[in-house]
Amino acid sequence: MSQGSTVTTTGTSTGAAESRGRPGGGLLAGPLGRNLGLVVALVILCVVGVATAGDRFASVDNVLTILRLASVIGVVSIGMTFVIIGGGIDLSVGALVALASVWATTLATQQMAEDVHWIVMVLTALVVGAVAGFVNGVVIAYGRLAAFIATLAMLTAARGLAEIIANRRTQIVRDRDFLSFFSGDVLGVPTLVIIFALVAVAGWVLLNRTTFGRRTFAVGGNAEAARLAGIRVQRHTVKLYVLSGITCGIAAVMMMARTTTGSSTHGTLYELDAIAAVVIGGTLLIGGRGTIVGTVFGVLVFETLGNIFTLNNLSSSAQAVATGVIIVLAVLLQQRLATGGFSFRRPSSGGTAGGPALSGAPSGSVSGGTTADGGPGGTRSAAGGTTL
Repeated sequence: MSQGSTVTTTGTSTGAAESRGRPGGGLLAGPLGRNLGLVVALVILCVVGVATAGDRFASVDNVLTILRLASVIGVVSIGMTFVIIGGGIDLSVGALVALASVWATTLATQQMAEDVHWIVMVLTALVVGAVAGFVNGVVIAYGRLAAFIATLAMLTAARGLAEIIANRRTQIVRDRDFLSFFSGDVLGVPTLVIIFALVAVAGWVLLNRTTFGRRTFAVGGNAEAARLAGIRVQRHTVKLYVLSGITCGIAAVMMMARTTTGSSTHGTLYELDAIAAVVIGGTLLIGGRGTIVGTVFGVLVFETLGNIFTLNNLSSSAQAVATGVIIVLAVLLQQRLATGGFSFRRPSSGGTAGGPALSGAPSGSVSGGTTADGGPGGTRSAAGGTTL
């Protein structure tokens, strides 16, 4: 390997120093500052809710309703967080929720569940989601098709397959044990909320305390540097989309329990809701930075906003406008914290939070590495190296 393509590694202290040295660095530019801003936003929304809806908003039942509604899209958003941090995008998540719910509620599947156990329905949904995610990953990683195009194709294909299987009809869940388990509660907390919490905790551990998580940050921040560091980028990309598919399968099970149905209309526009929650949570759409905690707060912000609109009898159109404004403001704030300004020019070869720049030297050197301040102590040097 030539000198130009040498991969160097730096410790966490160096990464922190580089982060402090960048424009817009410091506490507010880090994960803690971004999550603190989301907490403040959520508190402000709660104050507005109490001021406009009074006890109707502040009641325990309404709080549990918000958490219950946030649980399904929250699980999908956890999977989306991994994909986006890894430098990808998944537009098929809503369709995969529909396909998994339909396949898990067919007459054949439910008959097998009656003969064996309702866990058969759960496994069916998980397998359908994982297989669809695997197809996405293989087409993107090995077929070298743009993630946007590949997952858009899966969106239409999965939704169409769900309609064919269900014959455009809603399939009723007949297994009472399945419904009683997932529709119940533990110490007053709905089971769906507990599942969301468990998935979020598992996602946090996987992203911040495992090699898989560190590799995800490395691949999303600079795929070429990650390859030079010995990471099998294509294989890791496939794993990310399989993980997203599995979370869609979990969300499908939760949707089946909440609505007692499997339908090809489930999960409509979930891809946009998940991306919005992830972006609001501080994850960069170009990859390389993000947090699970931020995504959870992003989901809660949107669901709380929707609940306030509903309690005040405001139209869904007004809610859509508000959501769009919030997304734009969040992206502008991300850019401000990452670059120290609102310039829309392409970053120089020295690199900012924008992403890698591959030099054209014959040695194959990689320049423009960035500090992945959303990751667990990982940073790239000027040569594009990364700490794994």
